[in-house]
Amino acid sequence: MILIAESGSTKTDWRLISSDGTISQAKTIGFNPYYQDSDAISNELANTLLHAVDEEVTDIFYYGTGITNEEKANVLKVAFSKIFPQAGNVEVSNDMLAAARALCGHQSGIACILGTGSNSCFFDGQKMAFQVPPLGFWLGDEGSGGHLGKLLVLSYLHKELPEELRERFEKRFGAKDRLEIMENAYQKPFPNRYFASFSKFLFDNRNHPFTYELISGAFASFFNKYLLKYPQIQAQKVHFTGSVAFYYSDILRKVAQDNNISVGVIMETPIAGLTLFHQNKV
Repeated sequence: MILIAESGSTKTDWRLISSDGTISQAKTIGFNPYYQDSDAISNELANTLLHAVDEEVTDIFYYGTGITNEEKANVLKVAFSKIFPQAGNVEVSNDMLAAARALCGHQSGIACILGTGSNSCFFDGQKMAFQVPPLGFWLGDEGSGGHLGKLLVLSYLHKELPEELRERFEKRFGAKDRLEIMENAYQKPFPNRYFASFSKFLFDNRNHPFTYELISGAFASFFNKYLLKYPQIQAQKVHFTGSVAFYYSDILRKVAQDNNISVGVIMETPIAGLTLFHQNKV
């Protein structure tokens, strides 16, 4: 049996491929080696995943947040060795490789993540061969949910929202002052998630000229600062995964067209593509 996992900090989607090719699925909490050690992860797996596994596990392919170096990857590998000691192959990788394999399969292409954060790489069919590096929420993440929400909140604080949008904003979120915003931005954890929570407002009002321009401008920034710097950009399909890419796909495709970029696959999450990628491992 092959186990495939795509994990964020809040939830993990699992696909289980049996030796006869049957595919089943499961969900557990998310894992992050910055906040959980191997024992905590293995205990959670024993309680929530093990019951779904009905044959010997031979391969594990785990993709997740917080996998920034080999030390963090080993936290997951040790946890898996405790629960599935018979697994001969355990691969632990980051979410960018998950996106690349899910979107491109075994072909070359440019893979992008537009979710709470943003990222991209050129995938040569086997590995991430080139990347314009992401800079995180405060210095980058253009085109992401966090970036969109930040632009909306700044427009609100700077009194740039048209009156009808301002009224809708305050009806939905209540009146906001800069001290509340700054506390969430600079003192509380996960400011990217806080600002991303405002992006649904943009989706619900995306047909308003102001919000449409804000969204398309954010995507244009992502293209200008990252994608247009890839030397392969005109010769390759550009693929996207993530909730922002999926739900704003019409605006995203328009910005790509304006930049003479050919868009391929847009999927909400990478787990289905990862399953296809690894099916030939059975």
